[in-house]
Amino acid sequence: MSTNTDAVVETRLIHAFHRRATTLLTEAALRPSVPLSALAELREFLVKNLRHHHETEDHQLWPLIAAVAPEAAAQLAVLSEEHDELDAALDTLEATPSREDGDRPGLQRAAEAVRALVHRHLEHEEPVLFPALREHISPEEWTAFSREVVATSPTAAAHLIVGFLDQVGTPEEVALVLSGLPEPAQRFVPVMRDQAHAALAVLSGSKEG
Repeated sequence: MSTNTDAVVETRLIHAFHRRATTLLTEAALRPSVPLSALAELREFLVKNLRHHHETEDHQLWPLIAAVAPEAAAQLAVLSEEHDELDAALDTLEATPSREDGDRPGLQRAAEAVRALVHRHLEHEEPVLFPALREHISPEEWTAFSREVVATSPTAAAHLIVGFLDQVGTPEEVALVLSGLPEPAQRFVPVMRDQAHAALAVLSGSKEG
């Protein structure tokens, strides 16, 4: 089987965006200039996208790998257990009040718990997943999996994906990831990029909300 470098590049970029997005929510929660509505949008985006990401791994990608590399099954099962732990933290984050300024510290604590779990989990996952993608998943299998992920991705604040990818990847890497979008959606990427950059400027404190 040929080495699947695109799968590793795409996955590394998505993981980098998850690291960046969870860190940003933790930092922005206590930033007075960030409107509560902007925090709520980022929280909803994160909760839905992190859930979708790990569910597609548990139910689609892990079985695909285990079918051709049974020796990886035990390690993948451990990673799925960490997904369960992350789910509990996401439940807490989703339920944390964020209606007034006094709620910001609680939101920050819940966001920090998610950030810590995501960063730790990815440190455990990447040494297992990257070699498996290179050695056991064909480009055709990856393309089919990637298209299914895109087709079922949450739509809430989807423009933020473009902005985060721009922050963590090269233009060529970002173009590779976004090439999986269906053709009609491709036309909206420039608009999504503008919306995302404006939103992220507010969340980062470089622009008033």
